[in-house]
Amino acid sequence: MEDRLSLPMRAARSLATGPRHTLDLAREVLGLQGNPAVASKAVFTLLGTDPRFAVDAAGEWSLAAGAPEPGAPLAHARYAVVDVETTGGTRGWGEDRITEVAIVHVDDGIVGASYETLVNPGRPIPPRIQGFTGITDRMVASAPWFEAVAPQILDLLRGRVFVAHNVRFDWGMMRRELLVAGEDAPDVERLCTVRLARRLLPRLRSYGLDSLSAHYGIRIRARHRAFGDAFGTAELLLRLFREAEAAGLSDLASLLNALEAGPRRRVGKRGRRGRRRTTGAAAGAASG
Repeated sequence: MEDRLSLPMRAARSLATGPRHTLDLAREVLGLQGNPAVASKAVFTLLGTDPRFAVDAAGEWSLAAGAPEPGAPLAHARYAVVDVETTGGTRGWGEDRITEVAIVHVDDGIVGASYETLVNPGRPIPPRIQGFTGITDRMVASAPWFEAVAPQILDLLRGRVFVAHNVRFDWGMMRRELLVAGEDAPDVERLCTVRLARRLLPRLRSYGLDSLSAHYGIRIRARHRAFGDAFGTAELLLRLFREAEAAGLSDLASLLNALEAGPRRRVGKRGRRGRRRTTGAAAGAASG
């Protein structure tokens, strides 16, 4: 259906029959027929940094040779928003273990099914971490070991973009636990909401989950618990998608390409952290 096509996909379909001038694309894809300078700027904002499109000195656009076709709009991809709590923080990933996992699915722009479980880490939780997360040794004593929940977790992650606030940390811990459990980590795209926010909202002073939630008026219940943080990150993801679409980054491939290109000073109306190539910021005991 036409309303499920991203703007880059519409541009690709237009160019599939041959090159188009900038103003023709502005009219056919964006519906702009007024000021030529404004129309041209809009096309270059949409396609100029996307390696799937090429433009010559005369302003004629074409599809880059061998480039994949742009995908469906951001909201129509399938996402698994993940948060883990652990026995430690940024150091000693080989020693620290997961104590709680939450996975929230986002489908067609809607926060949907969710999963959460405490996990027995097989070792004491340091007092400072107990105070930070509220998860105690007593709480996890009767919880399942990660090996017992690994198959279900894998089912919830497969075929989806793995999203987290500081994805390097959450993915690193999840991958390690799956490998220890004798499972293969799924081959999935990864997207970091910290890096995404930095790219789309360059003027904010902080990109922690608390700051970004306050920016959008998102209320997080049970902060520093896996489900509360995962659900809040899912809501944040949808807000950031609106920013991305306003900036012309309307499908997943174009968004990932923009993230690889690095932050800009301004993007879209409000201005300014992934793929398998990884995205992420410094890890912490809890995401954000």
